[in-house]
Amino acid sequence: DSGLRFHYVAAGERGKPLMLLLHGFPEFWYSWRHQLREFKSEYRVVALDLRGYGETDAPSHKENYKLDCLITDIKDILESLGYNKCVLIGHDWGGMIAWLVAICYPEMVTKLIVVNFPHPSVFTEYILRHPSQLIKSGYYFFFQMPWFPEFMFTVNDFKVLKNLFTSQATGIGRKGCRLTAEDIEAYLYVFSQPGALTGPINHYRNIFSCLPLQHHEVVMPTLLLWGERDAFMEVEMAEITRIYVKNHFRLTILSEASHWLQQDQPDIVNKLIWTFLKEETTRKRE
Repeated sequence: DSGLRFHYVAAGERGKPLMLLLHGFPEFWYSWRHQLREFKSEYRVVALDLRGYGETDAPSHKENYKLDCLITDIKDILESLGYNKCVLIGHDWGGMIAWLVAICYPEMVTKLIVVNFPHPSVFTEYILRHPSQLIKSGYYFFFQMPWFPEFMFTVNDFKVLKNLFTSQATGIGRKGCRLTAEDIEAYLYVFSQPGALTGPINHYRNIFSCLPLQHHEVVMPTLLLWGERDAFMEVEMAEITRIYVKNHFRLTILSEASHWLQQDQPDIVNKLIWTFLKEETTRKRE
């Protein structure tokens, strides 16, 4: 309905159950490369470029990135792909969107899998009570400034972008699958296009547009995966998330893993996802 063109990469046959993958910041469909390969045997796996990212259209006004627009995008995409429900997987900011889609359109999500992002209500309540998380989320506030955050990412041949994935403090963990030179090049190519950072950062410029939430409950079986060495999100939020899931809830925390979990530990992540997908979830709680 928005009139925007969305770019996605798909694997697996049309007609198989849909698995829809929502990436985080500063990423694009490519962050799901390991999962596209893994799950195509049983699913039609679709990894999107979210609104404003990569080859998807990027409206110029920041109002076009309000959370309700992003939620509606997912509903529209599902329908245009010819499906009425999916397994929904989101990481980081894509995790925020996945939670909200699950809350607003529960009939569309058979199972919800979120990687390194707590339930949005947990996030907003926790951040107000814990200065340490407020500091870790400082970039949310930095991104409210016009043009300067985009400029900061480009300085010194996109050093900030490279560091996010590779530095000791924020990068992929010691035991993780390091990004290859080609992987880094893919990220640099996408984000070095003219204006390529404005859409992604505009997502954050609207973060206060629908928080706090009117509705909170998640009613489908939910898996939350968490890299404990996440430099941006405190692990305590993962356990609190349980309160809002009124169905089977499974939380797995990986001690040596970073924020970039599905790229960092793809084999373990894929195995945990398979286990969750094949589980009979008649048990309501764990």
